[in-house]
Amino acid sequence: MKDSTLHNISLARFRSLFPSSPSVGLGDDFYILDARLEKSHQPMNHPCRFDGFMFLYCIKGRLKMNVNLTEFEISEGMVFMNVPGNIIRVNEIMDTPQEDVRYLCLAMSRDFTQGLKVEVNKLFNEGVSMLEKPTIQLNETEGKLTCNLIHHIVGLLQSEIPYKKESILSSLSSMFYILMGAWRVEALKREDDTKSVRSKVIFEKFMRLVSDYHTQYRNVGFYADKLCLTPKYLSKIIKNTTGRSAPEWIDSYVILEAKNLLKYSGITIKEIVYKLNFPNQSVFYKFFKARTGMTPTEYRNS
Repeated sequence: MKDSTLHNISLARFRSLFPSSPSVGLGDDFYILDARLEKSHQPMNHPCRFDGFMFLYCIKGRLKMNVNLTEFEISEGMVFMNVPGNIIRVNEIMDTPQEDVRYLCLAMSRDFTQGLKVEVNKLFNEGVSMLEKPTIQLNETEGKLTCNLIHHIVGLLQSEIPYKKESILSSLSSMFYILMGAWRVEALKREDDTKSVRSKVIFEKFMRLVSDYHTQYRNVGFYADKLCLTPKYLSKIIKNTTGRSAPEWIDSYVILEAKNLLKYSGITIKEIVYKLNFPNQSVFYKFFKARTGMTPTEYRNS
């Protein structure tokens, strides 16, 4: 089981990363942020585990975002969806004429999504692999409908009408169905794609297991046993599929978690050592520095 004590930044903390971006919402359970990323000021440049559902719609520019060690590019007209528990980071703001990126961000707590007239988790689990494809390019109709609904929700948030929350939830439900329809079409297209071969499936299962168990187990044998494979065969599949070895993927996930804890949790390094199941601080320091070029203290203070 995933360690529930691992640090998640709240919706309020995430919102505070964009102090100059206008936003409107319902307390800290739901808000819409008109966010801008500039090369001179780049929030989310350290890995963070966001404790909520998040939807990004790119208005202009391009950026590269890392989700659980996999990099995705987001450009104009594209949507990015994040589910609770993912570790995300903005890797790079790419060159644009305006030298910045603008996107609309909708963030909502787990409790808030319970009021949606749509089973969010069920939709994500049925044919939509958020690990494989958290981004999608909307066509003209989908983009227009999505923008209209976002602006409609902003109007509701700024109003004083009765049943405001219920009206917002209803509009969000409509938007989710439009987006999930787009993802489902994309998923059906990929069914015949070469990415669906057995090695790709094994890699995806391996990464889900690493996401769940990386704080407890760092040996390939544990994951091979879970997949009913030999360590040698699993290592070969992962290396041939990704160009990186299975231990490299496991270690990278541990480093990602360590960076998140160092930057956002405020807990001591001794506590981080315990959470990540290292025998002592010396081993953790050597592990971290060998893979980042910095000590944990240097990274925390950077």
